[in-house]
Amino acid sequence: MTAIELVFLVGWAVFWIGWLAAAAWTKPGQLRWGGALRVRLAIVVVMVALVRLGPLRGHTVINNAWLQGVGLVCFAAGLAFAVWARVYIGRNWGTPMSQKTDPELVTSGPYRWVRHPIYSGIILALVGTAVGLSPIWLVPVAIIGGYFVYSAMQEERYLTERFPDTYPAYQRSSKMLIPFVF
Repeated sequence: MTAIELVFLVGWAVFWIGWLAAAAWTKPGQLRWGGALRVRLAIVVVMVALVRLGPLRGHTVINNAWLQGVGLVCFAAGLAFAVWARVYIGRNWGTPMSQKTDPELVTSGPYRWVRHPIYSGIILALVGTAVGLSPIWLVPVAIIGGYFVYSAMQEERYLTERFPDTYPAYQRSSKMLIPFVF
């Protein structure tokens, strides 16, 4: 394992351990969409198959310091944005497509720029990982990015139902995933 691979591995490990630990302090809730668990399971199965069958194993790491640096910057910025959004939303956070008891609509902080900044940050960190390590990692970026877009669209429907007076205006004033673009 190269030093750059170790940096990304440790960075992701620290992020996910902290992320899971913080989940203990959220409001109670439940998954609203029955297909969500099947979609998550399918993604895990595909990712494990990609790693076990070889496409994501044994790849050569990019040997370009400039690309590695750009990748690390995107990785760090993405994780920082996701963590900022997670801290900002506080106890209202939930797993993708979950329904919280007594939810609040958060529209400030990172949510002023995009409606789903946690997804945006994780996608940026994944892109940074691909840029810094190997283009083959764009496969998981596409799979997970697709799942996040699907989750965001499902959550948008729920939030429009839950906050019919305020959510449509919020949708008009912010972008879904990429500031100023989408």
